Amino acid sequence: MASSWWRWRHGCSWRRAARTPGPGSPGLTGPSGQHPAAAVRAQMSCFYLVKSLTSACLNMYSISRLHHTTSAVFCYSKPRSGEKYTDPFQLGRRYLKGLYEDIRKELLISPIELKEMSEYYFDGKGKAFRPVIVVLMARACNSHYNNSRDVQASQRSIALIAEMIHTASLVHDDVIDDASSRRGKHTVNKIWGEKKAVLAGDLILSAASIALARIGNTTVISILTQVIEDLVRGEFLQLGSKENENERFAHYLEKTFKKTASLIANSCKAVSVLGCPDPVVHEIAYQYGKNVGIAFQLIDDVLDFTSCSEQMGKPTSADLKLGLATGPVLFACQQFPEMNALIMRRFSLPGDVDRARQYVLQSDGVQQTTYLAQRYCHEAVREISKLRPSPERDALIQLSETVLTRDK
Repeated sequence: MASSWWRWRHGCSWRRAARTPGPGSPGLTGPSGQHPAAAVRAQMSCFYLVKSLTSACLNMYSISRLHHTTSAVFCYSKPRSGEKYTDPFQLGRRYLKGLYEDIRKELLISPIELKEMSEYYFDGKGKAFRPVIVVLMARACNSHYNNSRDVQASQRSIALIAEMIHTASLVHDDVIDDASSRRGKHTVNKIWGEKKAVLAGDLILSAASIALARIGNTTVISILTQVIEDLVRGEFLQLGSKENENERFAHYLEKTFKKTASLIANSCKAVSVLGCPDPVVHEIAYQYGKNVGIAFQLIDDVLDFTSCSEQMGKPTSADLKLGLATGPVLFACQQFPEMNALIMRRFSLPGDVDRARQYVLQSDGVQQTTYLAQRYCHEAVREISKLRPSPERDALIQLSETVLTRDK
């Protein structure tokens, strides 16, 4: 883990700090001679931009001046529950035994071909990232509220529903993107065709809706139906683009929230509502999920440039080929303004994708996007640390660091 944080300089520009701050310290000080209050105001001004992605328009010029000089990540917190600590995924899976079998039971349908398509991605070979977060959050909130060590049946159902909504969105995304591989195998649309793939995604979504209705909590139903709306709006945002450079990053982060983070944030909120009546806890759960979800997608966008197809289970540079300008591209554009023309024509001319990739790799776009993800993870840890200590709370802290170090 990196032992040094960053020093504030010139707006949103950073450099290594001369000292190592203690646990929980923001680690940001003003430049030599700057009044401490001014440094704090400057620090909070920029951090607010990172924190409030949907309520403020980010200034691309300011945020693009984040400088990051190491690929290591910060160790934000240590487990403090007093109990023996366990790997977050190992701990989460304890409450998810039979997850995919239960999902397949929700998809007991005919004809056989539609059943095969709907079950295709529920093969149990993934990490179940979203269900793990959901059950860990459920237990962390239950423990915080009444020291309960159980996961309610309705809370576990949210984990299933979250995975079903996510998978349905993947099936639909692959149709829109004309993708041919995912998770190391052919996509549904590649095997069965686009029309049938759309129907398979719709069926998974309808099965998730039925499971949600069975929970019988109107607040939870409202929370999770917001996810479906956000997925659609996020896809529309991705289909468009902004000519104004200062609007592009806000557009990108809003799309990232709606397509990726909303599901995690609202699923975490849903299980907190089922386990605890305190709205403060609901907001903690939501904010943790939102920040981890955005960080997860930022790192995913980094891996599109730094990982290989075998690791990712899908082609790399895929976003460029789809005409999408993600974080590394937007940051790189500040060092190479000639990328603006490529972005505006969505990398559509021969050689555009290769040129853009080279610009990104020659810039510090990857490092700056990684650092932005670190800031989101730090905010997630700050939120979840408000809950009482428990193994599950500590696992969520550790999971936020896992998001930053993953390679696929």
